[in-house]
Parts: sequence; C-alpha cells; structure tokens
Amino acid sequence: MTTLCNSASSGTEGKQRTPSSQPWDVESAMERGPSHQEPSRRRFMRRTMGGVLAGFVTAGLESLTPRSALAQSTLSPDAALQQLIDGNQRFAANRPTALEQDLVIIRQNTEEKQEPFAAVLSCADSRVPVELVFDQSIGHVFVTRVAGNVATSEVIASLEYGAAVLGTKVIVVLGHGNCGAVNATIAGKEVPGQISGLYPHIRPAVDQAGSNLEAATKANAKIQAALLRQASTVISGLVKESKLKVVAGYYDVGNGRVTLLE
Repeated sequence: MTTLCNSASSGTEGKQRTPSSQPWDVESAMERGPSHQEPSRRRFMRRTMGGVLAGFVTAGLESLTPRSALAQSTLSPDAALQQLIDGNQRFAANRPTALEQDLVIIRQNTEEKQEPFAAVLSCADSRVPVELVFDQSIGHVFVTRVAGNVATSEVIASLEYGAAVLGTKVIVVLGHGNCGAVNATIAGKEVPGQISGLYPHIRPAVDQAGSNLEAATKANAKIQAALLRQASTVISGLVKESKLKVVAGYYDVGNGRVTLLE
C-alpha cells in the first residue's frame, strides 16, 4: 500500500542581482582560465553558478504560473480513489500512518497553498471524522460537511472550487450508519427551527428506499452523487473529460469501514 506524499516546491527567496555578463558564458570562461586552477575549484564554481541560475529560472516560472496550476495532484481519478480506499483499510485495521508524519513540516508546506487530491461530501455527524476515516493528513482532502451530506448550491460551489481550482481528482459522497438526518426525514415529524429544511433534499431517497434507515442512507448518498455529476456543469465537464470521478460511499460507524456504492 502506498500513501500520498505532497511535495511543495519553492522559488529562490530574497532579492538577487543579475550578473552583468551572460550567465551561459561562465562555464566556458572558467574552462579558459589559468591552468593552475584545480579541477575541484572549477566543479565548485560550476555548481554554485548553476544553483543561482536555477533559482532565477524557478522564480521566473512561479511569477508567470497561476496559483491554481502549481503542483496539483498528478494522480488519476482512479488512483486518487485508491488512495482513499487504502487509507480506510489502514484505519479500519487500526494501523493508521497519517499521524506518524511530521506535522510541523506539513503545516509549513501547506501554509501558502493547498493541493488536496480528493474531496469528500460528508454528513456533519461527529462520528464521521473524514481525515481519520481515510487516514489522511493536513492538505490531502478537501472536506465539505452538512447534515445528511446533501448537495445544496453552497456545497456544489465548494466542490466546484475544489475540482476546478485546487485540482481534486475524486469526490466521494459519504453516507454513514445511523444517520440522524435521514432518520428524521423518514419520521417526518415536526422539528424546531430550520431542521426540516433538510427534508426536501433527502426525501427522494426515502421515497425510493422506504423506511429502512440503511437503505435510505445509501440511496441518499447515490442520489447526491448523481446530482453533483448532473447539476454542476463544472463537475460534469471534468467527469466527461475523465479528469474527475464522483462516487458514493457508506461508512459503517461500528467497524470503521467504507463501502463504495457504485
């Protein structure tokens, strides 16, 4: 099994003055120098000047490249999904590895930008800690959470941002066992405040699966995933180009395992 390692590149820091002579003439000039110069000195000078030139080139490229295109995940959608599957298998087997990473370094590398390889639309339930469930660390997963894991316009906008700007390769709509939002929709009782505003989003799943909570929860995850693929021109376009995958999953809060539903 493999784990994802995000690498971050940085340009030359600080201001440097450009040499007055053409940098590409440095090595040839050195080669024409006095014969008493030792080979080790010439190698040292070439390496030093090469590092300076590389810094100039890197800094120039970074200034011309949009932030959204910098060092995004090179994983395919299938490979990105496999990273999540592998991580969940480690979590369910009580062998997580994400917390073994140096969090100080990870925070430093993600301070200026984020480069998640996957996005998850999860329920707000406190028993579904997404990063832990998939054994991922800081900056790996772009997470949106709302009760019932429903694809509202705000959620769709967030996931569009993740796919189009941040470069996520897979979106997982994650339902879970004993979901209170789905259970409340099945019961259909009067509730305080705006809680009932969730019902219309979940009702199609209940109509399809009936009063069985697990069946309705799985149906809801699949319906919300289909909605993302169809209602968002951004997401649907990336799916058609095979640049993004949208799947539904079900998390068993008892054993910690995620099952893909399609």
